[in-house]
Order: sequence, then structure tokens, then C-alpha cells
Amino acid sequence: MRLIWKLLRKHISIFELGVFFIANLIGIVVILSGVQLYADIKPLLTGEKSLIGNEYMIITKPVQRVGVNSTNFTREEVADIEQQPFTLSMGEFCSSQYEVYGSLMFQGRKLSTMMFFESVPDSFIDVESDEWHFASGQRNIPIIIPRNYLNLYNFGFSQTQDLPQITESLIRGVELTIELSGNFRHETFTGYIVGFSDRLNTILVPESFMLWANERFAPYAEQETSRLIVEVENPSDPAVLAYLEQKGYVAEDKPAESNKALFLLQVCVAIIVGIGVLFSLLSIIIFTLSIYLLLQKNIDKLENLVLIGYTPSQVARPYNMMALVLNLSIFILGVIAVGFVQQTYMGLLSDMVGYELPTSLTATIIAGVILTAIVLLFNIYIIRRKVAQISRKR
Repeated sequence: MRLIWKLLRKHISIFELGVFFIANLIGIVVILSGVQLYADIKPLLTGEKSLIGNEYMIITKPVQRVGVNSTNFTREEVADIEQQPFTLSMGEFCSSQYEVYGSLMFQGRKLSTMMFFESVPDSFIDVESDEWHFASGQRNIPIIIPRNYLNLYNFGFSQTQDLPQITESLIRGVELTIELSGNFRHETFTGYIVGFSDRLNTILVPESFMLWANERFAPYAEQETSRLIVEVENPSDPAVLAYLEQKGYVAEDKPAESNKALFLLQVCVAIIVGIGVLFSLLSIIIFTLSIYLLLQKNIDKLENLVLIGYTPSQVARPYNMMALVLNLSIFILGVIAVGFVQQTYMGLLSDMVGYELPTSLTATIIAGVILTAIVLLFNIYIIRRKVAQISRKR
């Protein structure tokens, strides 16, 4: 083989191989960086330590006929939803079974309206407040309202009624007069807003208050469930959608933030990997042309080697070794380069989330081995095919 190499290396173009090496190295680094970036960021969007967290779906039944209350879930249906593999946790909305009347004085005007209260288990509340509790005998009721209620007031109602716009901090200090009626009782409480929910589009009170108030003001009313809140990893999971369609349930339209972020990440990675693939294809084309040109320059020597008894495999072996060395060098340098890139962006991500993120190049190494094997096998195929063509001519 050493003799064959001495005969054939005379016409090897260092420039052409250098262009292949650089182009392929750039392509490999871009592709592996995209793969590694996806592997590192995806857990921050969908894992247990997700920055966005799991998603919550509000499930209801559609209204089939006007005036007919057919939207309540049976206990069997609730149990069936809770047992589904996509359900991480589930809670039931509990509604007030008594009359609620709320009023307040604002800018010299008394604003009053009929209201309703709902509650869910505290674990589903997206507002943290030390005041979110209720004990029997307490005359103050903590309330959470949807943030879009405040937006509707500021950008709709206040402008048509010549009322000033209000901030979240201001409305937290407003006291509401809450009158509850039922079971031949009529009592007055003071309500105060402790937070604004982005998850739940209803007027919330603590579950402990709701159970106490229903027992006090509507002890004989049957509590039925018409809405469920279900925690899932991905509301767009085909299994979730198929189950809802099969059962005829409706999920309230809420943007899946983690799903959007993951989709955006996938698009960005696809673009990055696409650019890397273009570089790699360019490098493969350059290498293929270089091999063809090199073999063409050495065609007389190759024909003579075949004539004196060397097999096509022996003739192709120096070129195969050259391709192996080049591709292994590209793989090693590519992994090292991706390691430096990973250290840079993982440091920035660690500073952003406030704790040290684990780093691993497993995804890069696996993807790199696969890509290197594909490129190397293609190179070997081209070389053997060309040498076999020369051999057949003789």
C-alpha cells in the first residue's frame, strides 16, 4: 500500500482538499450546533424544570339545546378524564349556589352588579398571595379576577362612561361590598382583590370559603361540575385532541405558550441545520469532484496497477484512508468547536434562569457520528465506483 500511495499522492491537490475540509467543517459545526442547541433548550420549555411550565386546559361540554342543562359532568366522566395518560392533575370548578351582589363606591359613583363566584383547588391558582385563605367567621373575602377584566374596564368601559383608568395596584386597595343571600340568610362581607389571573377567566374565591358559603347559604343545593381544569404537558398532543373529539368535549381556547415556544425553537433549529446541510452538501460536491479529478490525473497509473495484479480494493485503499482521516479530523474539530459554542450560550442561559444548567455533548457526539459515517460511506462509495470503472476498462 505504501508503494501505491507514493505513486498516487503526486497529483493530490492540497488546495482542493483544504476547501473540502473547511467547507465540511463549517457544515458539521453548524448542524451539530443546531442539534445541541435544541437538546439543551428543549428541557427548559417542556421538562420538569420548564421555564414556562405545563399547560392548563379548561374542559366543558357544549350546550346542546337552549334551556336544557346538559353541560354537567357525571362522576364517571370526571374519573375517566382523571385516569387518562395525558392528565397530570385535575381540578373541578365549584360554583356559588347562592345569590351574590357586589358594589363599590368609585369617584363618587356607586357601581353595583349581580355576581357569581367560583373556586378551584389552590394548586391551580396562578397568583401567589399570603392573603389567599379563609376561615369560618372571617368577614373579609379575598378575590382573584382575570386580568382581562381590568383591561376591558380600562380600554372599554371607562372611556365610554367618562371614568378614569385604574392600575392594578390601585384596584388592590379597593374594598367591595359583597352581599350573599340564600337559605333565608342575608349577610354582608367585605371583598378585596389580591391578584389577577392570566390562567382562569372567572371570579375566584378560596375553595375553603366556597365550601363554607355553599353549606351556609345553600345547604340543600346539589353541587354539580360543569367545568374541569386539567394540567397537561402539551394541549396540542394528538392524544388529547383525539380524546376531546371522541367524547365531544370542548377545551376553552387558550394559547399554549410552551407549545408556541417549542415550535419556534424547532423552526430556528431547522433553519440552522438547513444552512449546515447546504455547507455539507457543498463540501461533498467539492470532495467528489476532487476525487474524480485526482483519479483522472492518475488514470494511467491506476490502469497499470490493475494490470500488474493489484485489486480495485487495494488501489482504492489510499483514497479511502485519506477520506477517513479527513472526516475523522473534521468530526473531532467539530465536536470541540460545538463545545466552545455550548459553553457560551449555556453560561448566558444559566445567568438568565438563576442556576447552573447541566451541560452534555451527548447529542452532538451521536449526531456527529451519524453524519460522519454518512459522509465517509458516500466518499468510499464514490472512490470504489470510480476505481471499479477504471478496472473494467482493462
